Amino acid sequence: MLRRLLHDRLAMVGVAILVVMLVAAFVVPHLYPYDYQQIDPVELLHPPSPRHWFGTNAIGQDVFAQTMRGLQKSLVIAFLVALLSTTLAAVVGATGGYLLGLTDRVLTWVTQVLLVVPSFVIIAICSPWFKGRNYLILVLLLGAFGWMVTSRMVRAVTLSLRQREFVRAAQFMGASRRSVITRHILPSMASILVVDVTLNVGAAIVGESTLSFFGFGVQPPDISLGTLIAAGTSSALTYPWLFLYCCGSLVLIVLATNLVGDGLRDALDPGSRSRQS
Repeated sequence: MLRRLLHDRLAMVGVAILVVMLVAAFVVPHLYPYDYQQIDPVELLHPPSPRHWFGTNAIGQDVFAQTMRGLQKSLVIAFLVALLSTTLAAVVGATGGYLLGLTDRVLTWVTQVLLVVPSFVIIAICSPWFKGRNYLILVLLLGAFGWMVTSRMVRAVTLSLRQREFVRAAQFMGASRRSVITRHILPSMASILVVDVTLNVGAAIVGESTLSFFGFGVQPPDISLGTLIAAGTSSALTYPWLFLYCCGSLVLIVLATNLVGDGLRDALDPGSRSRQS
């Protein structure tokens, strides 16, 4: 699997971009002389220069420091949302597919209901509740509406795995239902879940940025890529550095996670590329 992944050039490009973005977001700000809230009263709306790499905004804040802070916040939220949504999908899908009966019918009904619920509207309505509070509330809301499709896939795989010999052997040996699910069924679909986490990171970043762009996500004084894009949209033509760098960071991180996710899928399932073609 590792050999196939290393020979996938697009996946390696995605890994390289992802590593560079992570280092830029979490390491470089500690070495950079300007903080994202620091104001330089001498240079207002100053274009990129050796002193301010990405220029400054209307009140003299360094755009590079702000972009890295926004990227850091968006990445943290995206990774937490991806882990939460994939975990929910694994638990709900595997539980329903293994237990069947009333449990499966209830979980399937909940999944189908949430699939048709307009998640953007629900989060927008709930946004006043977490205004000025911990961003983890936003993570919980995004994760609560991002697991349903994967859950249906996990359920389908579980229905086939529950008839396999190793699952029946565990049952005959007296293993509990929870033990069978956590120790035998879920590890057997680990490759699917790993790919799902990777792809969910890109989707979560887009979701968070969209909500923050419209004022329903990350709330001031904190910033994310979505809030920076919203602030720079009106100046995209007159002061392009206020918009291009944060928007470019969003495009690069989504592209990188999708390339890595596709590469992992092809490496874990070599037949997927041929089936797609």
